[in-house]
Amino acid sequence: MAKKRESTPGENLAKQIIEQYHPKSVADMQIALKDIFGPMFEAMLHGEMNSHLGYESNDHGAKSTDNRRNGYTNKKVRTSAGEVEIKVPRDRTSSFEPKLVPKLQKDVSEIEEKVLAMYARGMSQRDIAETIEDIYGFEISHETVSQITDCVLDKLDDWQNRPLKRMYTFLFVDCMYVTIRKEYESKNYAVYTILGYDIDGQKDILGLWLNESESKHTWMQIFDELKGRGVEDVLFICMDGVSGLEDGAKAIFKDVVVQRCIVHLIRNSIKYVPSKDYKKFAQGIRKVYGAPSLTAARKAFEQFCQEWSQYPGAVDVWKRNFNHVEQLFDYGSAVRKVMYTTNAVESINSSFRKVTKKGAFPNENALLKLLYLRITELYKKW
Repeated sequence: MAKKRESTPGENLAKQIIEQYHPKSVADMQIALKDIFGPMFEAMLHGEMNSHLGYESNDHGAKSTDNRRNGYTNKKVRTSAGEVEIKVPRDRTSSFEPKLVPKLQKDVSEIEEKVLAMYARGMSQRDIAETIEDIYGFEISHETVSQITDCVLDKLDDWQNRPLKRMYTFLFVDCMYVTIRKEYESKNYAVYTILGYDIDGQKDILGLWLNESESKHTWMQIFDELKGRGVEDVLFICMDGVSGLEDGAKAIFKDVVVQRCIVHLIRNSIKYVPSKDYKKFAQGIRKVYGAPSLTAARKAFEQFCQEWSQYPGAVDVWKRNFNHVEQLFDYGSAVRKVMYTTNAVESINSSFRKVTKKGAFPNENALLKLLYLRITELYKKW
């Protein structure tokens, strides 16, 4: 007979919460967490006291100090789940200075913020639980970590539906793919990201959207949603080469200038060129889009087409899209420098990939709350 698997501490904790609180919503779970936080902080403080004294509370062996434990001080502290009463251990010499809950501090919600920050940096729930245990000597289940991080779901919903500014000078749009486990199988989902620059040059990520693939129709729905959230005018949209995306964008924002990403065009065209000629080919096309004027760009393009005529596939990519090079010269060099590439939003996706590369996500919420926490980290840097 197969040996029955023993329940983990996390599973026992989750079972106790369900049996005692019967949570039906995030609010119900917050009430349960409030009861958990008190014992959690007390256990962490005991770990600090052990470190301060140099011995465990139940260690009756040799002790490196004459200092001893001396009861507790009752203290009320504020957490994100509400006010919690805890017992802070004391020592006889009053030399114990708690780091988790300093003596005059009454707001301990930052421990939850630390959990969220670790999660935002791509640490798994199990890794966070192990880190908390290593630092404080307290075992916190990965289910509890999940419950703490779930508190951002309401903030995510508010952020995703917040009113936007009336006008944006630039929108940079891009997709990346992430694996989500759904209905007993793993599927790749497209994560749609839009980075906006307002008239003061301030950056803002306007939202995150998920779909099973990238398509013109989904982009149109997203642009229509932006309009519903208050966006009346967009000057420029920079994008890669999704078929029909340009027409879809103009159907929502009729006066927008849609710019194909030059870097994507280089990647598409260089496929037709031997690797030994990559560098020289890229230098040749740079003379075209980097020319000082439209006249100079057209002259450089003629020379480029002649020089690389042995690779018609590569040249044809630029002939079909040369209007996107020409329209760059309708604007000053400062504007051209911003609008010619989607690198601004690709750097955001690169930041996302750092925290999503570990594997498949159990559901859409797990992915979205991680990306939202990552975005809050980006906002701090900006």
